[in-house]
Amino acid sequence: MTQAPARTRTVRRRHDREIVALAVPAFGALVAEPLFVMADSAIVGHLGTAQLAGLGIASALLTTAVSVFVFLAYATTAAVSRRVGAGNLQAAIRQGMDGIWLALLLGAAVVAVFVPAAPSLVELFGASDTAAPYATTYLRISSLGIPAMLVVLASTGVLRGLQNTRTPLYVAVAGFIANAVLNVLLVYGAGLGIAGSAWGTVIAQCGMAAVYLWVVVRGARQHGASLRPDLVGIRASAQAGMPLLVRTLSLRAILMIATAVAARLGDADIAAHQIVLSLWSLLAFALDAIAIAGQAIIGRYLGADDAQGAREACRRMVEWGVAVGVVLGLLVVLSRPVFLPLFTGDSMVTDAALPALVIVAVAQPVCGVVFVLDGVLMGAGDGPYLAWAMLLTLAVFTPAALLVPTLGGGLTALWAAMTLMMAMRLVTLWLRTRSGRWIVTGATR
Repeated sequence: MTQAPARTRTVRRRHDREIVALAVPAFGALVAEPLFVMADSAIVGHLGTAQLAGLGIASALLTTAVSVFVFLAYATTAAVSRRVGAGNLQAAIRQGMDGIWLALLLGAAVVAVFVPAAPSLVELFGASDTAAPYATTYLRISSLGIPAMLVVLASTGVLRGLQNTRTPLYVAVAGFIANAVLNVLLVYGAGLGIAGSAWGTVIAQCGMAAVYLWVVVRGARQHGASLRPDLVGIRASAQAGMPLLVRTLSLRAILMIATAVAARLGDADIAAHQIVLSLWSLLAFALDAIAIAGQAIIGRYLGADDAQGAREACRRMVEWGVAVGVVLGLLVVLSRPVFLPLFTGDSMVTDAALPALVIVAVAQPVCGVVFVLDGVLMGAGDGPYLAWAMLLTLAVFTPAALLVPTLGGGLTALWAAMTLMMAMRLVTLWLRTRSGRWIVTGATR
């Protein structure tokens, strides 16, 4: 009678160690990424308002372009971790190289579009006459670093698949420090202004990509994996990533619709929405770290033909998602009096944000389970289902959000619609997980 509970405790402790070992460094790396933009903003902000506005526009365009290709990390993690579980490190690294080659090809294509189209893109974004030249300059130069940024995404996926999230943390921290130093030297020391900030970011990103490539190439040589581009493998990586691209675009559409609706509610509501959204995004980093651990762990178990281990790991990560969500929700409620004054002293903005923050807090356990199950299904390579599920979620959210200005309720109602969106994701992901159809074992899905 005591053996079963003892075994359960042992399994849970093993899963806990794996989750912590992968999630904590992943969280650090995720938090380091937005620090790039913050460092640039802090340095460029002292040049003038027009320069800072230009940086904001260009950064938004760059962030959108790069985030669309986040599937390079997700799909590569799943594919590599399966081969690690199957005990074939040579095939795992070869699969990772295919993802890196795909990143280089996509990066070159984006540069070919962004450099000549920079003025048109900035104009489309509604830049003022004073900010537009600075935005164009920054966008054209920073676009040259997009291939490096995409290589960083793919290489991060390789290392996560190899159950290594510490190296991405070290590289992200070093990249942030290098970016900040280079920005100061080039913006003020060399007197290059906003162009210096752009070049500093490009150099830092290229340096990060070079470190990643060195780590992956060294592993390829150790295990006899080919470094040459393989068209069949690159095509397979692209096919695996396409459903995740659809998922990402659907999620971006949801966030854009929410912002557009908030803008129609009035200046105080859109200001409050940006504050709430920034906190929601920060909380997502903590939950996404568990999801990243899920991608790596689930892929490894399935690659090792251990369906039971995958189920147990999934169950334990869901418990982690709920627990972390409860903690984050409590922190949001307790920190509201301190958090809001950091962003605004306007009582109208504060009054709009307070009830919305309560909704965000209550929804955090749901968000925790959603992020975890999302990571589990990604790790299983269940991209097509994730794409259809997110399209369905978009179809449910869109009318609910667009009715907010008509029915009233203001920002509180909009964030209730956001919570409905997360609940819809929970339903679709939970049904798939319970069905067991995501459990496909073997080195490939």
